[in-house]
Amino acid sequence: MAKKLSVGGQAVIEGVMMRGPGKIAVAVRKPDGEIAVDLKPAGSISDRYPILKKPFLRGVVSLVESLGYGMKALSFSAQVSGDEESGETLSSLEMVGTIAVSVGLAVLLFVVLPTGAMKLLQNQGASPLLLNLCEGLLRLGIFLLYIWGISRQKDIQRVFQYHGAEHKTIYTYEHGLPLRVENVRPFSTLHPRCGTNFLMIVMLISIFIFTFLGWPSLWERILSRILLMPVVAGISYEIIRFAGKHMDKAWVRTAILPGLALQKLTTRQPDDDQIEVAIASLKAVLPPEEIIE
Repeated sequence: MAKKLSVGGQAVIEGVMMRGPGKIAVAVRKPDGEIAVDLKPAGSISDRYPILKKPFLRGVVSLVESLGYGMKALSFSAQVSGDEESGETLSSLEMVGTIAVSVGLAVLLFVVLPTGAMKLLQNQGASPLLLNLCEGLLRLGIFLLYIWGISRQKDIQRVFQYHGAEHKTIYTYEHGLPLRVENVRPFSTLHPRCGTNFLMIVMLISIFIFTFLGWPSLWERILSRILLMPVVAGISYEIIRFAGKHMDKAWVRTAILPGLALQKLTTRQPDDDQIEVAIASLKAVLPPEEIIE
């Protein structure tokens, strides 16, 4: 079977975003039942600065660009899936502000809270190594609890259904099958290159790296974790990239099991209407010769 193009996606409100070679599409189910598709070119700053395509750097670039594209896709989907006449997309400034607030809340929840809570263990005379290890485990616990909590919300469960539709549709393309609903249905909702896997790897790599940083003051700990996040992201990206290319190896399939298990929370079985939306999004970003009818 010929090698397939690398495609990835993201679930949005009542739709799916797909990113292919040079294109990005957002397909959204409108209130009247029609599917709206927004297709735009998808460039990368690494095309202008090839050094950013080097290992580890490319992971940081990919993460930042994915955040930007994801916010734009969510803005479009919120507009189209709701009141299309009065809906407004976010301006660039509003988007930057939204991302900044989101990052700030993530730092508070996953950095400040876990490292601050270790004061309790420090008072018991725990070693720096143990403090860092427990901090990492607490961060992982907060992350898992957060994912479990949002997965209980009805609106988020619909987004997770579209997440499942995205994975199933990509699997169908990767197996060289025609992009039809009946071909998409049997595939798994769990995919090794999913962003959920990436987040799980980030959590595990951060535990390993931060464990050996000693135990300076609270602000030094917070700053060190923030400054090292690009390093963690870069390493995690290379790991998930490697895993995606070597799924034929048993040890790789075993290593990604925690991320796949977490996807059982972040994906749901989609219905046929949701699969149709994912198919429309993927077809929009693929070259005509890649689409099997």
